[in-house]
Amino acid sequence: MSFLQPSTRIHVAGHRGLVGSALVRRLEAAGCRNLLTRTHAELDLGDAVAVRAFYERERPEVVLLAAAKVGGILANDTYPAQFIHENLVIQSTVIHEAWRAGVKRLLFLGSSCIYPRDCPQPIREEYLLTGPLEATNRPYAIAKIAGIEQCWSYNRQYGTRYLSVMPTNLYGPGDNYDLQGSHVLPALIRKMHEAKQSGAQEVVVWGTGTPRREFLYSDDMADACVRLMDLPEAHIDTVLAQYKPPLINVGCGEDVTIAELAQTVAKVVGFRGQLVFDTSKPDGTPRKLLDVSRMFALGWRPKVGLEVGIGVAYEELVSGQASG
Repeated sequence: MSFLQPSTRIHVAGHRGLVGSALVRRLEAAGCRNLLTRTHAELDLGDAVAVRAFYERERPEVVLLAAAKVGGILANDTYPAQFIHENLVIQSTVIHEAWRAGVKRLLFLGSSCIYPRDCPQPIREEYLLTGPLEATNRPYAIAKIAGIEQCWSYNRQYGTRYLSVMPTNLYGPGDNYDLQGSHVLPALIRKMHEAKQSGAQEVVVWGTGTPRREFLYSDDMADACVRLMDLPEAHIDTVLAQYKPPLINVGCGEDVTIAELAQTVAKVVGFRGQLVFDTSKPDGTPRKLLDVSRMFALGWRPKVGLEVGIGVAYEELVSGQASG
């Protein structure tokens, strides 16, 4: 029997972001009608007193922890203190207060940057903590590793059923297109769009173009997360007993070079100029391809291909600018 029912009380923390909004769409499509969502103005997730009062009042049965401070290489490198502080405070508060309130299941959303910079490919979950991290996002990665460890620790000491999922690079509706803080794919979409509008003859892409990256449409990621939270009791207990720490990668199992990605974006957007690679800018990790055999073993597969997904994301960007 499925765990999630229409009446299940589910707190989606960070429901306005790329990940959280996809989770809300997927839960609503599954018939879940008791979603608990609050904006930052309504509930500061770093305020333990406020979160405790919220959980005592609303009594959620499931928490999906998608709230986080996120950004690309530039943002991570510019604001390392904010990245480690804000993420540690949010996740520590939510996980602890969820336990205090008797929350039955919790899903902690991490990032593939938790893995060592130069670990073997594809990246298996057991490679966690086996080598040095990528320097440009080390504070963020360490915060996410702490979240995984907290979930595992609470499971061991308190008997909770808390899972951690590590998505690959995500994109889709609700993405951040601010060039100062966005990830590579939304940044490329915006750059190509603006170049097309202005008639520019070239677009500059950071780095050499040789690093390989894996991309997953946000609604596919949400589908994987809901599948995990919907596992029957016996099944989720088997997963938790088998995977220590309780960590599952979520990706598509395929990657492309940044150069190939830029060419695909140019094709979708309709930019016909030249791509110039600025080799003075950092490349980041050479390759990050996740081993997704654990998730695939549960019967899940992504549905949205990269070119199709980029097209949907681009349409959203254009329509958002038109309505704004």
